[in-house]
Amino acid sequence: MSNGNESHDVVALLSSSDRDFLIRNNGDQVKIDSLKGKKLGLYFSASWCGPCRRFTPTLVEVYNGLAPKGDFEIVFVSADEDDASFKSYFSLMPWLAIPFSDSSRRKHLDGFFKVSGVPHLVIIGESGEVLSEDGTEIIGEHGVEGYPFTLERIKELQEQEEAARRNQSLRSLLVSQSRDYVISSLGRKVPVSELEGGTVGLYFSFSRRPCVDFNTKLVEVYEQLKTRGEKFEIVLISLDNDEETFQHSFGGMPWLALPSKDKSCSKLARYFELSTVPTLVVIGPDGKTLHQNVAEAIEDHGVQAYPFTPEKFAELAEIKKAQEDAQTLESVLCLEDRDFVIGKDGTKILVSELAGKNVLLYFSAHWCPPCRAFLPTLVEAYHKIKAKDDAFEVIFISSDRDQSSFDEFFSKMPWLALPFGDKRKASVSRKFKLYGIPMVVALGSTGRTVTKEARELIMRYGADAYPFTSERLKEIEAEYDKMAEELPEKVKHALHEEH
Repeated sequence: MSNGNESHDVVALLSSSDRDFLIRNNGDQVKIDSLKGKKLGLYFSASWCGPCRRFTPTLVEVYNGLAPKGDFEIVFVSADEDDASFKSYFSLMPWLAIPFSDSSRRKHLDGFFKVSGVPHLVIIGESGEVLSEDGTEIIGEHGVEGYPFTLERIKELQEQEEAARRNQSLRSLLVSQSRDYVISSLGRKVPVSELEGGTVGLYFSFSRRPCVDFNTKLVEVYEQLKTRGEKFEIVLISLDNDEETFQHSFGGMPWLALPSKDKSCSKLARYFELSTVPTLVVIGPDGKTLHQNVAEAIEDHGVQAYPFTPEKFAELAEIKKAQEDAQTLESVLCLEDRDFVIGKDGTKILVSELAGKNVLLYFSAHWCPPCRAFLPTLVEAYHKIKAKDDAFEVIFISSDRDQSSFDEFFSKMPWLALPFGDKRKASVSRKFKLYGIPMVVALGSTGRTVTKEARELIMRYGADAYPFTSERLKEIEAEYDKMAEELPEKVKHALHEEH
């Protein structure tokens, strides 16, 4: 945040030699002089920028909320590439803009405020002093409550949040000035007071994967706990941007929710420092946070994770370790009647026939550029390893979007694969916490996990990394150290002998 020492002449900042006005999205011109004495937000943004499009509705909400004050204005400084894109994007904005035709002034402002990325929001005070160059963060964290966007106001809000954490209760989390209830999927209003004294899961989610995949497991756990008579409830904190999507998603859920687009949704996301979805924050019977996110525990252990206490998680850690110690290739790759992988011609190979081999699970997809770039390196390493140890295999686990893409990509691979669309892909991905591709997991001859970072090892050491154990890595490092020791300290060159 700026210290506010330097002031700027707003008219000189926003005008040019042949323009003393800004425009609205209906074409009206507004004299820049009229902005004197107002707080300004210079909004650097572009229609091609995903984060910009997601942030703009939030900024519109804040702008409309502050409109009655009459002392705050926003000026859009476009980074769009053509006038049509500018006009389409600007049509969503109720504020002013530098005309798209004045590219020199837009570029000047970019350079003047050292804008290195969008969205970027510079907040300027009534006297032309810069209050903050972190406006997007302030608006995102505090919304309209951040007004008047001074350092003192932000510190005040931070102190309030700290006090709220110390005095946290279910009421302080879920009740607002205008609402003391949550809703059911049928629209029934349920007083928050009815949930007090029980364990409550705050479910941060939206209507896309991986949340949609997690819903099935969570519904199963929720219904089992309800059948057992446990005093447990879930409240959906939807991150969907529109009512229709919210209703479609929430209609299939058996639990409660905050109303669609309720301001508490974004406030709670900030409060719990949400960094991933799905997230299920557990609030204990005393209203205090019991756990920041039990989604992974529910994926791994289902209803056994309840009641989500530290003691239960210590117990689960022991169970997980025992499962890892007992892991076999078949326990990883077999599910119900699916006990095979396929070869190049579609031939089925039983997983049991691969027992005793060192196996790499190769998570990849044709649409992924890093995957395509890594494939030749993996193929080279595969042939070199196979030449010296036939007890080795790679199994391709595809994230391709259709059969033809799978077939094309698999045709370039000399190893085995799970069939395209196989239901085991989801369970194996969950087991190894697949968050991105390409990813290569190494399993030893017993079927236990050796490392989930085999891709990095192959890129660094090639086939020499085999069998990817910590012992082998120590050997490689020792070999490199020995080679370094054997290098001469100085190398003489005939041309340098006189020196």
